[in-house]
Amino acid sequence: MSNDPQLHSSIVALISLASGIAAKHPAMGMCQLDKLRHMGIPESQINTAIEIARHIRDEAAEKIDAAFDEKASLAIANEASKGCCGSSTTETKQEAKEESCCSSTPSGQSCC
Repeated sequence: MSNDPQLHSSIVALISLASGIAAKHPAMGMCQLDKLRHMGIPESQINTAIEIARHIRDEAAEKIDAAFDEKASLAIANEASKGCCGSSTTETKQEAKEESCCSSTPSGQSCC
C-alpha cells in the first residue's frame, strides 16, 4: 500500500472542507477554505464543493426528520391501540432503501 500515490493536498482540503460542512463541524472548514484559496483553487470549484456538502447535509437532516416523524406517528398510533410505543420499522427501512440514491443540488450538481 505504500506504493499508492498520495492524494493531492488540494483534494484532501476539499474533502475535509466538504465533510466538515456536511457534519456541521463547529470549525466550519475555515482552515481548509483558507488553504484552498492560498493554493489558488478557483472559487467556482470551492463553491461547488460547499454546495454539494450542504445539499448532502440538508438531505440527511430531512430524511432523519421524516423517519422521526414517521416513528413518532407510529408510536402515537401504537400507544393508542396497544398502550406501548415499540413499533415495527419495516416500512421505514423499505422507504429508505427505495430512496437510497441522492438527488441533485439546486444548481444541478450531482452529489453521487
